[in-house]
Amino acid sequence: MPPVVVMGVTGSGKTTVGVALAERLGVPFGDADDFHPRVNVDKMSAGEPLDDDDRQPWLRAIGEWLAEHSDTGAVVTCSALKRAYRDTLRDNAPSALFVHLHGDQETVRRRVADRSEHFMPESLVDSQFAALEPLRADERGVVLELDASVADLVTAAARSIVD
Repeated sequence: MPPVVVMGVTGSGKTTVGVALAERLGVPFGDADDFHPRVNVDKMSAGEPLDDDDRQPWLRAIGEWLAEHSDTGAVVTCSALKRAYRDTLRDNAPSALFVHLHGDQETVRRRVADRSEHFMPESLVDSQFAALEPLRADERGVVLELDASVADLVTAAARSIVD
């Protein structure tokens, strides 16, 4: 079982789908938010987008966690917005499979606005979409529409892992 990264912009449903997928597969789950250093959380809470330098320690920590679970498989959430970020994850987990939860900006904006217990403000949705680089043909992964039900997303993601 390859390590799985459920990716997408903030508000795409990464955690909800990631938890359900890990349960379905019977593997550990890691939430990317838990890997952020405090300084990153503070910056985003203040409405400031992270830059590439801010993200590097976070991405390395997630990649190391994936490597620790390479024998058993695991599911982790991570925005993984840019190809370079996914490459950093693959440095530690070369067989990683990416499940990109894709959707339109207004749907995501509404979802983020409706969240009350998350540090990422609605004001950062635009910067997330601006930074997003879709999966390329040479990247192992699948793109799923985030407006599908969680059950359907988990089923589609699970199928992509075994295909």
